[in-house]
Amino acid sequence: MGWKGKEIVEANGVNVEELIHLLNKAYCDEWLAYYQYWVGAKIVVGIPRHHLQEELLEHANEELDHASRLADRIIQLGGRPEIDPKKWYELSSCGYLVPRDPGVDALLDQNLKGERCAIVIYKKLLDYVKGKDMITGHLIRHILEEEIEHEQDLEDIRDDIENFRCGGGK
Repeated sequence: MGWKGKEIVEANGVNVEELIHLLNKAYCDEWLAYYQYWVGAKIVVGIPRHHLQEELLEHANEELDHASRLADRIIQLGGRPEIDPKKWYELSSCGYLVPRDPGVDALLDQNLKGERCAIVIYKKLLDYVKGKDMITGHLIRHILEEEIEHEQDLEDIRDDIENFRCGGGK
């Protein structure tokens, strides 16, 4: 029995091994993003700490869902998700930014940088499969939409903080 869609993807001109490699890189990015959000929510200090904690935990859960969906697609294509956490950083395109400064501003900056990197990666992945692999394309489009939403959520929090600091919160 063949893998779901592997033959169709290959017939449409996609190098499935390269696609699996790219999906694995994104999978590693998602695990690192999950941890970055999760640990950030645990250590954040400053105002609005509680609001940012909730947002970071929500994003962490969505990043974990992304990793799960990517793993499923990798397996459907006949590959294997990277199972060694030590290799996640090596394969990652966006890396992991150690939250050395637990302040609200620093964590916002770090996570915005991560989201912007993810958006670039998913746009490239979407272009790679465009018109050739609708299943992967649908998955990547869904993840990309959520990454863009994450970026907007963090920008909104940053704007709220700036507005408060400039006297708008009196």
